[in-house]
Amino acid sequence: MIAKERAIHEQGLVSVLRQLHDELDEAVLYAYGWGDLLPLLRVVHGTAAPDEGVSREDAKRSFDEVIPERLVAFNAERAAEEARGLIRWLRPDFQNPDAVREREPGHVSFDSDRDAGEASETDPELAAAPATKPQPWPKDAVDQVRAVAEVIAASPVPLSIDALAARFTARGPWKKRLPRLLEMLVALGRAQEQDGGYV
Repeated sequence: MIAKERAIHEQGLVSVLRQLHDELDEAVLYAYGWGDLLPLLRVVHGTAAPDEGVSREDAKRSFDEVIPERLVAFNAERAAEEARGLIRWLRPDFQNPDAVREREPGHVSFDSDRDAGEASETDPELAAAPATKPQPWPKDAVDQVRAVAEVIAASPVPLSIDALAARFTARGPWKKRLPRLLEMLVALGRAQEQDGGYV
């Protein structure tokens, strides 16, 4: 690109728009928890060189194949959650106003169909207790976000910060990071606050 073309290019902010588009693509991958696809995406975008013997077209083809596969698996995972009664509303007060109303102070719910067995299965205090040995707290920040997201996704009930902390073990002030990590997951749409916990 000659100097004159570069000037026109930059004045038109084409390169800035492209950069923003690339950053948005990367943010979407992170939001879905697919950070492992970033190197491939960067090759597709032309911001990284492909591995030896692999062309950019090969990378694009691979990327175009893996994304639908993961979306299908993600959809199946969400369908299974919904079958268990866990629905991740984006706007609960609009999409599910009855549930929001039930959480309001003074609201009494009369559910005569639940027996004691069902109550124990859905009791947040019982369900929030870790069923397995706590896992080590990851050292890497990206792995920490991923680990917290996976624990939340695997839980059938909302988890409080204390319940989440009980799922991990480590030394030092690592628990102080949990609120910030949860804010990030909520902002990315990977978690939401519900009933005093996170789902």
